[in-house]
Amino acid sequence: MGFKAMAKPATILVKLESTADTGYFYVVKKNPRKTTNKLEFKKYDPKVRKHVVFRETKLK
Repeated sequence: MGFKAMAKPATILVKLESTADTGYFYVVKKNPRKTTNKLEFKKYDPKVRKHVVFRETKLK
């Protein structure tokens, strides 16, 4: 009757923050085993009403 440790989840949640300095962000899932570098996407920022680069930061 021993305790069995749960497996570590394959995906983690990360925050994609706008480079337009609006404070707008998306929360996405990432598999750190497959994608080791930081994510960078062009996504829509409604505060500046255009597509800008969003970079991965740590989700607090």
